[in-house]
Amino acid sequence: MRTATGPLLLCSLLNVVSATGQVTELEPEFLAPLENHTVTQGRDVYFTCIVNHLSTYKVAWIKSDSKAILAIHTHMVAQNPRLSVTHNGHNTWMLHVSNVQKNDSGTYMCQINTDPMRSQMGNLEVVIPPDILNDNESTESGGSMAVEGGTVKLKCHATGVPEPSVLWRREDSRNLVLRHEGGREKQVVRSYDGDTLVLNNIQRSDMGPYLCIASNNVPPSVSKRFVVKVHFHPLIRVSNQLVAAPMSSDVVVQCYVEASPRAMNHWMRDETGEKLPPSDKYIMTETVLNEYSLLMNLTIRSLEKKDFGNYVCTSSNSLGKAEGIVRLQELHLTVKSTSTASTPKYIDVKSRKQQHKEKSKKWKRPKGRKEASEYGDAEEDQEVTTVALPELQTPVASQTATPASTRTPLWILHSNAAVGFSIGDPITLGLISLYCLCRQ
Repeated sequence: MRTATGPLLLCSLLNVVSATGQVTELEPEFLAPLENHTVTQGRDVYFTCIVNHLSTYKVAWIKSDSKAILAIHTHMVAQNPRLSVTHNGHNTWMLHVSNVQKNDSGTYMCQINTDPMRSQMGNLEVVIPPDILNDNESTESGGSMAVEGGTVKLKCHATGVPEPSVLWRREDSRNLVLRHEGGREKQVVRSYDGDTLVLNNIQRSDMGPYLCIASNNVPPSVSKRFVVKVHFHPLIRVSNQLVAAPMSSDVVVQCYVEASPRAMNHWMRDETGEKLPPSDKYIMTETVLNEYSLLMNLTIRSLEKKDFGNYVCTSSNSLGKAEGIVRLQELHLTVKSTSTASTPKYIDVKSRKQQHKEKSKKWKRPKGRKEASEYGDAEEDQEVTTVALPELQTPVASQTATPASTRTPLWILHSNAAVGFSIGDPITLGLISLYCLCRQ
């Protein structure tokens, strides 16, 4: 038995045949729910509404929160160039929203004009990256400048959807120092959360750039830079107050300076009080260390007698003046000789018994005197010790030569056994006598 699948399929799409033979029209139905969207401001988005068995009914788009009809079928009702609607010729309708803005957020409805009406809804959430307002109220108490010990308030107003959070930190990654107003208590932190950053009892170390960073998980995060300035009286430190250098040399003297606002710095001679002008003789430079400190460098070339004395470094700004003094004196150098020691002279120092035997060959022992062998054990033969007595090295020369009688002799001992000497020892006395004879 053959089955007429074609006519039955068409009938199922358009009508339903009742048990009594009457044809019943199918009601429209939604095949899929309407989407929810979260979109960044400025992008495009669309809602898709799929309806079966629409027949002669119409599909309309409505903004639920405002009850505004946006479109019916493919005809646009709302006078908004960023809205449009399309139909694929079958069962799909699409509402397009281009370059979405904050006021596009809300609930959108796809509605069929049945009785009662049928509809489904989707939500559009428009998120906005953070933005920092550039207004005149972003800083208070004279802006971002204060005299040392005063107060600076920095304000950072940020907008965005969702509402952004604000974090403060120093641009150079140094810690923030938060001091309580009127007290000495302080808190050292890496960062600070909040729209307003208050710096009480501000110090020169608090100077520099600060960053206000706003974020709300919608990229990109944004930041604003605030430069904090602290004004104070100049301060000068001299680490080397006494500098010595030889004649005809070049020398550099330095002063460490702290000042804000930036100070006028110069050098002068203490004896005359005259300001030193830059020249080939005097070379002046400054080495910047940070926002408020620097090194004053004075190079004095080809030193002469008249260059020795006191040099004054001065620093002055609108809050005051400071001075430092460096004393420059002549350095008398010593000269070392390049001569080398001559070859040591070796002298055999013999024991008393051996010396006595040699002398006995030349003269006759008087009667009543003992032979050398008749002395005690303490005076027995000892092994020969060789002492090297080198020519004296020329000592370090100075302007006044050291007298020869004060020179210290050099002793080099050669022995298979350890040899000890003392001033009262006969051998030591003999060595000294022999050394003196050699020197003569």
